[in-house]
Amino acid sequence: MSYELIGITVLWLFLYGYLIIASIDFGAGFFAFYARLTKQDHLINRLISRYLSPVWEITNVFFVFFYIGIVGFFPDTAYYYGSALLVPASIAVILLAIRGSFYAFENYGSKKSLVYLFLYGATGLLIPASLSVALTMSEGGFIVKQGETVSLDYWELFTNPLSWSIVGLAIVSVLFISGTFLTFYASRAEDHAALKLMRNYALFWSTPTIILALTAFIYLGQHNERHFQNMMDLWWLLGLSVAFFMIAMWLIYNGRRYGLAFICVMLQFFTAFFAYGIGHYPYILDPYITVQSSATTPAMGFALVAAFIGGLFLLIPSLILVFKLFLFDADYVKGKK
Repeated sequence: MSYELIGITVLWLFLYGYLIIASIDFGAGFFAFYARLTKQDHLINRLISRYLSPVWEITNVFFVFFYIGIVGFFPDTAYYYGSALLVPASIAVILLAIRGSFYAFENYGSKKSLVYLFLYGATGLLIPASLSVALTMSEGGFIVKQGETVSLDYWELFTNPLSWSIVGLAIVSVLFISGTFLTFYASRAEDHAALKLMRNYALFWSTPTIILALTAFIYLGQHNERHFQNMMDLWWLLGLSVAFFMIAMWLIYNGRRYGLAFICVMLQFFTAFFAYGIGHYPYILDPYITVQSSATTPAMGFALVAAFIGGLFLLIPSLILVFKLFLFDADYVKGKK
């Protein structure tokens, strides 16, 4: 296996990790706001606060690793994506700053404010929507290159149904992943009121998730036939994704094995995410950047591979330790400490 392929695989694993961890965080913020708005915050907001307190600051570690890695492995991405994504990326950075600031104001300030919680919850949906533009762009047809100038065709972006289906999928996936995890977390806390509410949220957001996934898949076939056909060749991965989804929904609907249900949701997104990534290969940005043509030098590539694999093996045990010490500690999860 070439260092380019190893590099893009490791980076895709980091991006998948960010997808799961950030979705739980982003969705939890929205659910906390919605519960306050509907006068149900006494049911779930203490549970959500116990989850967010130890992990909200480390959510973006996976994304930082991915961002540094993609630029290090494939320098051309900085030129193309950096130019075209200047506005969407700037918006995402501002939203991340707002989110972090108002989380601190809401949780550590002396005054609890609905406005602060609204900003925290709203940014949790707007951030994945703004970041999803990068996936849309990678399908080709949205970047205009004139000489050495690269720009984003905003008219094509905003009028293309693929871009809106991906934005919608990003938002509902966040709520679905977060809902299934918090259902499991409430069951661990033996908080039956929170469990009932989060179980309803998880079941509710499952339907839009599968509908928008199918919608995005259909529009992908209309926009990028090569990528669509490559994914069809990986039908077994897509079939596994659907199977894991159905198992998770059966378990949650019947009120059984919520931890196993969340693992199935993780596997659902893992198989779908890698089917998408493998189908996209060898392009990073169609048709400008491929994995082979834009890779850095072999010496730098092998050094980055070693560094990022080492980072992965350091990061995962660290997260497991955080989860063991805080999130899944019997007394902590029940709010006793």
